[in-house]
Amino acid sequence: MPAMHTQDPTQPQDLAQNLAQRQVQREIISVSQLNRRARQLLETHMSLLWVEGEISNFARPSSGHWYFTLKDANAQVRCAMFRNRNQQVRHVPQAGQQVLVRARVSLYEGRGDYQLIIEHLEDAGEGALQRAFEALKHQLHQEGLFDPAHKKPLPTLPQHLGIVTSPTGAAIRDILHVLERRFPAIPVSLFPVAVQGSEAAGQIAKAINDANAYVDPHHGACDLLIIGRGGGSLEDLWPFNEELVARAIYASKVPVISAVGHEVDVTIADFVADVRAPTPSAAAEICTPNGEDMLQQFCGYEILLTDILRRHLRLQQERTNALAARLQHPGQRLQSQAQHLDNLEIRLQQAIQKSLSQNSQQLANLVFRHQSHNPTQSIHQHSKQLAYLRDRLHSSMQHTLRSAQQSLGKNAALLDSVNPLSILQRGYSVTRTTDGRVIRTSRDVEVGEEVSTRLNAGSFISTVTEVIHANNDT
Repeated sequence: MPAMHTQDPTQPQDLAQNLAQRQVQREIISVSQLNRRARQLLETHMSLLWVEGEISNFARPSSGHWYFTLKDANAQVRCAMFRNRNQQVRHVPQAGQQVLVRARVSLYEGRGDYQLIIEHLEDAGEGALQRAFEALKHQLHQEGLFDPAHKKPLPTLPQHLGIVTSPTGAAIRDILHVLERRFPAIPVSLFPVAVQGSEAAGQIAKAINDANAYVDPHHGACDLLIIGRGGGSLEDLWPFNEELVARAIYASKVPVISAVGHEVDVTIADFVADVRAPTPSAAAEICTPNGEDMLQQFCGYEILLTDILRRHLRLQQERTNALAARLQHPGQRLQSQAQHLDNLEIRLQQAIQKSLSQNSQQLANLVFRHQSHNPTQSIHQHSKQLAYLRDRLHSSMQHTLRSAQQSLGKNAALLDSVNPLSILQRGYSVTRTTDGRVIRTSRDVEVGEEVSTRLNAGSFISTVTEVIHANNDT
């Protein structure tokens, strides 16, 4: 067996080699790399979260970003909300405010601080109201309360306007100011209600029902309603998000304009109402025409009507003058009628004379035509013509008969000259084969063949014993 050699690892040379190998196997990273990997792990493995807490240490530098701490009774976390996101928040949050945020977990590499990057921020109480708002909105939409087919058209010019709002709020002042400016003649009835608080929704719903039943002794029933109030937080506007108010608007027989808050505020009442106005002032603009425009239009109508009346009066005056010019004294009209009768009498006499003259001429023509068609003269003429035709016929028959006799004699002599029987009388005969062919040359028969010979009187059958051909017999 070969000798085996072992080394002692405790020797200095072996210790150095082992340390070098271990340094090669270790991975050494920087603090920046560590924080970057930690941030990537947090952002990759944790999705967006909803977190509720209290704001403290709020900072708002010139960059526009927000930095604060979100805490509860036992812990806290740093937060950052960048400008492109915090511009969508309606109010700047304050220290001590309870908020609800939607955020993603991250890490600030520069300090190694664990933090939340805020995407959305809302008041904690407002968030609950918002969720209740969305739930009721979905429910009423499913029931068809928002259906456009149920929307009623607004009157072109309201005859009696009802307003459901607070009698001391800014909304009623804005509406009345616009009405006074645009069309102050519209009658207005105010149905006072509280527009915020726990009892507001019930008062608003009752006021809508009362407005539908109300009949003013001078102006009649309301034909248009405006319900609304000025701006405020979601909690302030909440009575207009109550189901009780929504169903009262839907059941209203009178068209309803919803004018709640500012243009950015949206309530359930806006969806159910027949028309949504962005503000109470806009609601007054929608339901009223512009008085100045209508005044200008009426002035235009006045000018047009005045012009039409003047032209009509002028036309009637011209017609009256024309009729007056045509009007005559009765004596003048009688004289004119008498002269007209005289003219008619003269025309009648002339017509009678002309008719008598025409009838006399027509009678003379008839007598002449009668004489010219006397039958005696016609019979004499036809008798003479008949005798002449009879003579011509006799002469023609005699001539034709003589011509026929001459032609017959010529044809008889010609026929007799070509009659074969006449040739036979002169001693000639006609010889035929048994099948009836006439024998013209010696080559038409053969020796031993029977032939038939026709004479002038009778015939005989013979047998050919010899055939003699002529020199020119072909």
